[in-house]
Amino acid sequence: MKVWGIRIAMVDSKRKYSNSDGTLNIQSLRSDFPVLSRSIRGKKLVYLDNAATALKPLRVIESLERYYRQGTANIHRGVHLLSEEATTAYEQVRDIVAQFVQASDQKEIIFTSGTTAGINLVAMSFVKPMLSPGDEILISYLEHHANIVPWQMLCEQTGAKLKIMPISESGDIDMDQCQAMINSKTKFMSVSWVSNAIGTVNPIDDIVRLANGANIPILVDAAQAVAHFPVNLQRLKADFLVFSGHKLFGPTGVGVLFGRTHHLESMRPIFGGGDMIKTVSFEKTVYADIPARFEAGTPPIADVIALGEAIKFVTDDIGFDRIAIYEDHLLKLATTALRAVSGLRIIGNAKIKVPVVSFILDNIHAHDIGSILDQHGVAVRTGHHCAEPLLKFFGVPATARASFSIINDEQDVEALVRSLLKAKELFA
Repeated sequence: MKVWGIRIAMVDSKRKYSNSDGTLNIQSLRSDFPVLSRSIRGKKLVYLDNAATALKPLRVIESLERYYRQGTANIHRGVHLLSEEATTAYEQVRDIVAQFVQASDQKEIIFTSGTTAGINLVAMSFVKPMLSPGDEILISYLEHHANIVPWQMLCEQTGAKLKIMPISESGDIDMDQCQAMINSKTKFMSVSWVSNAIGTVNPIDDIVRLANGANIPILVDAAQAVAHFPVNLQRLKADFLVFSGHKLFGPTGVGVLFGRTHHLESMRPIFGGGDMIKTVSFEKTVYADIPARFEAGTPPIADVIALGEAIKFVTDDIGFDRIAIYEDHLLKLATTALRAVSGLRIIGNAKIKVPVVSFILDNIHAHDIGSILDQHGVAVRTGHHCAEPLLKFFGVPATARASFSIINDEQDVEALVRSLLKAKELFA
């Protein structure tokens, strides 16, 4: 089965949150998200800001509580039982993540504070030493600021140039022009798998193949991808891949950097401190092997452990097969319903999208839309979504963005449309 251009393997339906036919039981699933029981200004909470951060299921919340209630301890350094338990739980998650992205070795998994930290680490430690004035770094128009600003900073420091892959009016990368832009000066590529602002799913396999064919290292920003479909780094030959836990139903403040072993072993750490060293003297420090050399200081232990629970929630309790089918249904339902609202224009109509719908409404500023929807308990994101160059391409200063997930249902779509009609009445 193919959804969003991704081949999804069907698996047995003996999972949690199952209807009798194996499909996803949304109401059962929603009951495991405590925040959904809240009322907002006397209205049922309709959470449509999943692209900004996903809500947290009970198993993630309980994991955090369990660490702080029963086993708080630092890792790697203690010989007492609590430290040993915490270390074991922490390192087990490295294995879970390696399996989740199908890395060859768990030492290729670096825990970071999030996608932004992973991109900056690669920029400063791997890319900067290879750059000379006139070299080029290639990104796309679809990037989040986190995949723009670090490269701009690097270009300012080295004299390299930032080149931008163009997109079409629908919000798709122009692959012909992308290929034409690659030349002997191109030293690195960094591309998002999914646009956070308009939901475009990039042809990441094709982009990575272009980079591989030209022997150009490439980083894939998978922050918006990992909650929607599986990652297979045995097939996707990216050199680096980054994502954040909080987009994946996990805690904030924790993320993952995957790097091929030979790249990581060639990189110098950019943060120094405890736990990333073999020996320290006043004359010389010898760094630890990977992955420890990139994890200086006390890490977010409880959050890493809870990230493991979030991954198991997605893979074991739900499954990407059911996520793909249900979210594709939500996207079609929401797109059709929103197009029926007079004066509403959807920004970004790529051929393949995740359930993110960014839109403007005649004569109503995006921030006003967000405020009015909030009065009806509907939470959407407004603004430029940390993708200001992309919105400038479309000629709009801001949009309202409704981003759906498996925690949403058809009633949420109806509530969104009702509140938009109320906004139109108010501004009529």
